[in-house]
Amino acid sequence: MRSSVIKRNSVHLLGQGSQTIVFAHGFGSDQSAWRHQVAAFQDTYRIVLFDHVGAGQSDLSAYSPLRYSSLHSYAEDLLELCVELELSQIILVGHSVSGMISLLAALVDPKRFKQLIFVGASPRYLNDAAAGYVGGFEQADLDALYAAMSSNYHAWVSGFAPLAMGNPDRPELALEFAKTLSAIRPDIAQAVARVIFQSDHRAELPKLMVPTVILQSSDDIAVPTCVGEYMANWIPYSTLIHINAKGHLPHLSAPDEVTRTLAQCFVT
Repeated sequence: MRSSVIKRNSVHLLGQGSQTIVFAHGFGSDQSAWRHQVAAFQDTYRIVLFDHVGAGQSDLSAYSPLRYSSLHSYAEDLLELCVELELSQIILVGHSVSGMISLLAALVDPKRFKQLIFVGASPRYLNDAAAGYVGGFEQADLDALYAAMSSNYHAWVSGFAPLAMGNPDRPELALEFAKTLSAIRPDIAQAVARVIFQSDHRAELPKLMVPTVILQSSDDIAVPTCVGEYMANWIPYSTLIHINAKGHLPHLSAPDEVTRTLAQCFVT
């Protein structure tokens, strides 16, 4: 019988090897976004894929806006997954919001993690003029985003997906992202977007003692390059790598570049 955690997060195990890699997707996506990297690494690594509650093939009955009112709940889910699968010293590759989710999990139970790799992650999306921090958005920008999502979710998706993907010469990529975005129940998408974009985890960065690699692409509508530099300055054991890729989903738009970079920075 499948455990409640396995069912809740639609967990899939692939590959072989002594080292386990957990791939964690970002907002609007699901575990299928990692297919290029899975194909490259499954012959030499054990791979764990999962969907955050509310996304992909996760158990929607497990979602509640109260339970998932902060990223800490998603971090709890990740740790429960690690306990269920008896995982320790894993390499966690987290896209976008999964970067901070994995950071929060590593602060609670660092022995579970050997290395964190952030792909397009951000500790805060809002600008903070008083602190001289540029996150990329003003509150008015986010309020407009929430209003657009609420007014006509699928119309918002059709406009947001190309901007996030950032490769206008390859419209098929935006269509793929739009498909996974559209598959999310609109009320869940709106609630999760607010949790993500209003979050602020800058204070936790200096507490992270797990070695961390920050992969930063260019022309990322959600995460300016200065955010990657900010994290590298505040996370003690971190390395910032600027990758030759554009947009917020480089593992889809530049899979070979991301796969090659991951292979070079995985710890052994």
